[in-house]
Amino acid sequence: MSSLHPVDDTTYRQLATGFPLPIEQAPVWARFDAVVDGREHWGRLVYRDAAGTPAALVSFTAQRGPGGFRYLWAKNGPVWFVEATPEREADLRRLLADSLRRVDPRLVFVRLHAMHEAPDLRPVLQGITYDRTVIVDLDRTPEEVFAAMKQQGRRAIRKALKDESLTVTEETGLDEAAFAELYDVFVETGQREGFGPHPARRYLDMLRTLGPEHARVFVTRRDGRVLAWALVLVNDGAAVYSVGASNAEARKAYAADLLHWRIIQTLQVDGVRSYDLAGAGSERFPGLSGLTQFKTKFEKEITEVAPAWDMPLQPRAYAGLVRALAAKRWLTAQVAELRGRLSR
Repeated sequence: MSSLHPVDDTTYRQLATGFPLPIEQAPVWARFDAVVDGREHWGRLVYRDAAGTPAALVSFTAQRGPGGFRYLWAKNGPVWFVEATPEREADLRRLLADSLRRVDPRLVFVRLHAMHEAPDLRPVLQGITYDRTVIVDLDRTPEEVFAAMKQQGRRAIRKALKDESLTVTEETGLDEAAFAELYDVFVETGQREGFGPHPARRYLDMLRTLGPEHARVFVTRRDGRVLAWALVLVNDGAAVYSVGASNAEARKAYAADLLHWRIIQTLQVDGVRSYDLAGAGSERFPGLSGLTQFKTKFEKEITEVAPAWDMPLQPRAYAGLVRALAAKRWLTAQVAELRGRLSR
């Protein structure tokens, strides 16, 4: 009979040997959870198959939503040691739901990743998820990586390299004052792309708690001015582009292209084996399609990944959250439309 049991950090690390953990599923992530309001590390579990063999690991963060409702979030988890078939995914969730309803009945839902749609899963209430991404294989020489890029990517990088006013440096460990300059560009990007970034303190806390081994910052400058930057998370030899920004001047100068090329080169030197550019558009998630063209400059192949889903534990309460969020979005749209009319 399959089972799902808690494990301590030592056992968790031992079981994960040979299987790279996404940083959000690694024990180090608990340090970041501990300083974010409304979040805390909840626990780690091992899923064993009918023969008692470990088949998956999963680490959960407990989060509190608006109004005080509680849910669990396993970002980039579970981590499977075997093929994540529909049957295995469903069995893990069944065991998880049965256990959580007993030990923590206040939880409204669980958010986790799954490759396959299922009746017990719902699209996430809020947030960005994706089922395709672009992963650059760094287990090659820089020349091989460059040659495998799209022609437009190679062309953009060559143009940027000829611009002697552009420099890319790693600025990991920067202080609050230095990050403020980067954050200004982030705010500009958000206004252009229509999103609101977290307060600067969230990213500073991430840098501080994860440390330079796991959280690295790279910046493209022109004559000392920030044009583009990126926060890259690294764990178990794998890197992922977490957040970043670029201003209007950067787009004309191909500053972001140069930035990611230098990141790739630096990560290769440090022995990192892959660089995930974190999301590409698809039929199911078309909102990221605008980024796909840029990201596939660096790697032509697109990788299928498991998107995030919500698994309601209290169906009525979850349905109430869905209705409340829909009403909030409707009201926001009405206010925006009214402001638009008044400004004409």
